[in-house]
Amino acid sequence: MNCPIVIDKTLHSKVEFVADYLNSEIVDDSPKAGSFLSLANGMLTFNSYLDDELRSLNIDFLSGPIGWRLNRSEHEKHIKKALGKSLDPLNIFDATAGMLADTMIFLSLGHKVVACEQSKIIYLLISDACERAKASLPFLDNLTLFNGDARNIYNEKKDIDFDVIYLDPLYPKTKKASKGSGEIDLLRKIIDLEGVEDAGDSIFYAFQGADCKKIILKRPIKAPLICNKINYQIKGKSTRFDIYI
Repeated sequence: MNCPIVIDKTLHSKVEFVADYLNSEIVDDSPKAGSFLSLANGMLTFNSYLDDELRSLNIDFLSGPIGWRLNRSEHEKHIKKALGKSLDPLNIFDATAGMLADTMIFLSLGHKVVACEQSKIIYLLISDACERAKASLPFLDNLTLFNGDARNIYNEKKDIDFDVIYLDPLYPKTKKASKGSGEIDLLRKIIDLEGVEDAGDSIFYAFQGADCKKIILKRPIKAPLICNKINYQIKGKSTRFDIYI
């Protein structure tokens, strides 16, 4: 993979692991073009030149947008309504882990999650974030994280009686969001760099007949229905949850 890793010599063993996982080279200086990973101050970061501007993506569950959401997880009314009321913790299969933002809310609400991410780079970013946060967020013990095809992993985990399959594929790119979409631009860059298949609508059809109590599909508020056999919807300002029972 053409994504070199810029080394911080105090973190050499961690850098070697990342380089080996991605089959990438380790370099001393930041490249002046393309994409690269860096590891400094204990944090793994993806960097890429987009429109001649160097932009960076790292994940932190203790601060920033995700940290803010976690501090007020009890107010996540739309996600809570989508999950439904349950006296016992739910077993949730997150087939599209991404940056783990919604999975972190599930965990903070007391549920157990198996999360899958097909991109190696995104998987490494979220694994790094989990490692840095585990001392402060004990509910991370209820997370099992995999890198690979969610369909294969789900079939391998049939011994778990999943209550919910959660699907949050990357939103379709629109002209309105073509510029200044920040993290989404970098996530798309990673997917392009790795040649990962964009799950899109197909991820729903892959799980449509799965043996679970509920499928929750997260969609842009104005997106057309993927399937007309919907049971109900939970709508926010820009996002909705389509519920299939």
